[in-house]
Amino acid sequence: MNALLAVPAWFLRLFFQTIPLALGQVWANKVRALLTALGIIIGTSAVIAVVGGLTGMKDFVLGEFETFGARKMWVWGQVPDSKETVLSWNDVKMTAYEAHLILDNAPSIASLSPICGTSETIAFGKKSRIGVRVEGIWPEWHEIEDRDVIFGRRLSRIDIEEKRQVCLINEQAIEELNLDRDPTGDFLLVGNRRFLIIGVLETKEASAMFGGGESQTELFIPFETSKMMNPYTGTYFVMQVAEPTDARPIDEIAADARAEVRFILRTHRGLSGDEEDTFGIQQLQNLITQFNALAAGISVVALVVVSISLLVGGIGIMNIMLVSVSERTREIGLRKALGAQPVVVLVQFLVEAVVLCLVGGLIGLALGMGAVTALKHMPNFQIEQASVPSWAITLALGFSAAVGVVFGMLPAIKAARLNPIDALRHE
Repeated sequence: MNALLAVPAWFLRLFFQTIPLALGQVWANKVRALLTALGIIIGTSAVIAVVGGLTGMKDFVLGEFETFGARKMWVWGQVPDSKETVLSWNDVKMTAYEAHLILDNAPSIASLSPICGTSETIAFGKKSRIGVRVEGIWPEWHEIEDRDVIFGRRLSRIDIEEKRQVCLINEQAIEELNLDRDPTGDFLLVGNRRFLIIGVLETKEASAMFGGGESQTELFIPFETSKMMNPYTGTYFVMQVAEPTDARPIDEIAADARAEVRFILRTHRGLSGDEEDTFGIQQLQNLITQFNALAAGISVVALVVVSISLLVGGIGIMNIMLVSVSERTREIGLRKALGAQPVVVLVQFLVEAVVLCLVGGLIGLALGMGAVTALKHMPNFQIEQASVPSWAITLALGFSAAVGVVFGMLPAIKAARLNPIDALRHE
């Protein structure tokens, strides 16, 4: 009780008289209040919808990257623009010797497989398929691509060294060539050569953003066998960088791996300091980093654009509050004549402005959440990962309240400074 008596009277009046009075004024003019807060409603709903949509899109893309393999790295031969008249494609193509050099001298590379391929006609009995991609690989390809066999066995190092005519097929090939459910031990004609089926690979659906889509017949053979059949095919390397640790994150490992591979290849190819690389390097981690930077930039731009709606809404609230001060001049004069302190009048109008903005923010929040939910169920454009982070909700409501304070301050100060005698004379 003593503590309650120690609280200043104006503070008690603020809570038990001024704030309810301000809320009552807002409620008494519901339609005008709703129209006044329209800019805040649009701005807040736009912030929530944009942040939710971008968050969902970002999570979706990063999830696809993760599925594809965040530790992957590719190297291929390429002729620099400055040497198009000097070098041919055959001069810059990757070789198995360079693959061994990288594995022996690049500690940041965990595994590597060279890949080469041709399009062949494959047949089993009376069934045949034209233009099937036949790729030569090393056994390490299984770990890099995370693809194991469901029947039979993987390719082995002996298959590579002895250039055996053995192959792996996928489940789609079983269907298209009318093979047995477990076709291991059967022979296929690949071009004009007989290949023994030693295993069936599990199907791994790739996202459309990485060239996936409908499943197609796949056939894999030992890399050296493929080179024996056609030594002029192009070759590229697919690699997997070392596992990240707390002390060494993936960004650092990816950068080291790139530097190591580039140094090894430039040294082997005798490239001096000012000569261009005769190979290309791409890392999935680089793409992830670039995408994150792009997504962050888009988010900032989008938030700046939609925040303009909040500022416009704030200006609208300031105008309406100034009109409200003019309409209620006699009321303000009467209150001040009865002893109301300027701070009480100021707080009353300031609270009205903040309430308008917060009500608009809450309505906008509900509309924005509805828009995010709609994104999850839109036909042909579903973003199942769409969600609104807590910081976006806090930002939207906090910005709405701040707009109320900033743009409500001028009308509130004007009301607080009114001379009670002049206010009572106001018509």
